[in-house]
Amino acid sequence: MVSDSAAADRPVTRLLAEAVAALGGQERAGQVLMAEAVGDALAGEQHLLVQAGTGTGKSLAYLVPSLLHRERVVIATATLALQHQLVERDIPRLVKAVERPGLDTSYAVLKGRSNYACLHRVREGAPDDQGVLIEAPTGSMGAEVLKLREWVEEEAESGGTGEKDNAPRHTEKVWRQVSVSARECLGRARCVYGEECFAEQAKEKAARSKLVITNHSLLAIDAIEGIPMIPEYDAVVIDEAHELTARITQAATDELSVSEVERAARRAQRYVDGDQATELADAADALSDAIAAAPEGRIDQVPAQLAEALVLVRDAARAALGAFPKESDGDVDPGRTQAKGGVQEVFNTSERMAAGSDADVLWLNGREVSRGGPQLCIAPLQVWGQMRDKLLTDKTVIFTSATLMLGGNFDSVAGSLGLKPAERAADDLPTPSDAPSDALPWRAVDVGSPFDYRKQAILYVARHLPPPGRDGLGKAQLDEIVDLVDAAGGRTLGLFSSRRAAEAAAEEVRARLPHLTTLAQGEAQLPELARQFVEDPYTCLFGTLTLWQGLDVPGDTCQLVLIDRIPFPRPDDPLMSARQRAADQAGGNGFMQVAATHAALLMAQGAGRLIRTTSDKGVVAVLDPRLATARYGGFLRASLPPMWPTEDRELVRGALKRLAAG
Repeated sequence: MVSDSAAADRPVTRLLAEAVAALGGQERAGQVLMAEAVGDALAGEQHLLVQAGTGTGKSLAYLVPSLLHRERVVIATATLALQHQLVERDIPRLVKAVERPGLDTSYAVLKGRSNYACLHRVREGAPDDQGVLIEAPTGSMGAEVLKLREWVEEEAESGGTGEKDNAPRHTEKVWRQVSVSARECLGRARCVYGEECFAEQAKEKAARSKLVITNHSLLAIDAIEGIPMIPEYDAVVIDEAHELTARITQAATDELSVSEVERAARRAQRYVDGDQATELADAADALSDAIAAAPEGRIDQVPAQLAEALVLVRDAARAALGAFPKESDGDVDPGRTQAKGGVQEVFNTSERMAAGSDADVLWLNGREVSRGGPQLCIAPLQVWGQMRDKLLTDKTVIFTSATLMLGGNFDSVAGSLGLKPAERAADDLPTPSDAPSDALPWRAVDVGSPFDYRKQAILYVARHLPPPGRDGLGKAQLDEIVDLVDAAGGRTLGLFSSRRAAEAAAEEVRARLPHLTTLAQGEAQLPELARQFVEDPYTCLFGTLTLWQGLDVPGDTCQLVLIDRIPFPRPDDPLMSARQRAADQAGGNGFMQVAATHAALLMAQGAGRLIRTTSDKGVVAVLDPRLATARYGGFLRASLPPMWPTEDRELVRGALKRLAAG
């Protein structure tokens, strides 16, 4: 063990103490422990999992050792909210507090290309579906586009970043008129605006910086898919690490629709001589017929008609690509670049789908998915292998989140990230010398929380209620919701497993408790709903997944968190059901490894909405009796913060009334 005096002399500990003092904060034991663990992991090139409860100050705990590390460190977040917090508040304040000669405190933000305005598109116009350049849409949308274009020019003149998040209010459709995707980009060397390009300037700044702040998706594209997006780096800190596998899966998921193939064929028609574009359009017709005959949901055995159609699309797209004229120096045509990029995307996706790899899951997504019609979707069966082979073997990785221990240990999350439980090193011992050469040693630490959950929070399980049914909320559940909300006097965040359940609960509370304000997700943008919820304590906010994970509402505004049912994935979820079956076939317990782990993570995130400061108090009420009665209930309860548990309804109502009375 290291003595307290020796620990205080460590550079990480000293710099952290200096930063905390300069920022007017107080020393937090968990923050110090985390900073030292991160510093040791970076120095020893060993992977680390850190569970740090809300209020630990984990961003400072990984930023300080990252600044002291000898090489560039990437910081990857899942949400824009945390990225903004780091870039707009945490890092600038830290840099100001610790800046000195010899300490490189440079940092930069790096996002995907479509997050930056494109000067070529703004100044030269955007190609339509036939590749014809158009100046701007007409009507109200045209006015919004013109306003954005003016902003882009102001950004270029003032040396701004041209980032989407800094732009005037706009819709996604409007933003697409001033930006390009990676496949539509002409490339720096061929674009007349390459030298002043916002995206290129962001990359250049990142290449000069010690810290690079990015997101999980861009990290996945760079490390997993092997497309260079981030300057060379030595280590990565992955914050909000509980979301990483979902984000990597999302980044590696491809879709193919008939309308997409038809659009690619139309765009190619203008540039391709011969019949290749027509053959691609014919292949789209074959795909349309095959999709109409295919079953919805997961496709384990691809029907012959669909397999043939995918091969037709693949071969026609390959032929069309080969028919595009070769480009010469100075021959810049954004319409052609966009057209070829569209065909390339169709080829890549159809080739992947036609391959029928066991490493992928294929499914048909709904017949009314969008105006583009049904979509074929393909995603990796698992991502831990790619994580292990393409990121963990090359870089030192620090994973951190408030929820990394599920069922009381780190094994579930570590396994999903590509780390094997058998490779975990003992806390105070070096890695064994006889470890296999391909072993990836890792350590894990739970630095605790500054909150006293047993004194601040009650976990109420409504054991007396009937198990939830397939038809949504029943009368017993609705009565329970109304009684609890009434006792709390509003101040309720309702987390529901479906939009239908959230709306049904909101309707019931409005009818029976009209003196309260009841908001439902979808009635306004989430920031506006959150603002109303915070400003008026006599308010309830009911919603689904975005509220489970992204809402931060400290204080008296939230004293009751309702969870209607254990959030298992839907039985017909194509990817989750495939992963569960694969785990069973490998000799594991698919339900526990996939469904229960998924539910535990969401429940931990949902329960975490309640206590956000040391003065918060309240109740997490779970209306699903299976949390108390089912065999897996213990695993789920062990994944939640250590709240004081009860099944006594009247006790809980009394506690809520006392809290509401102040």
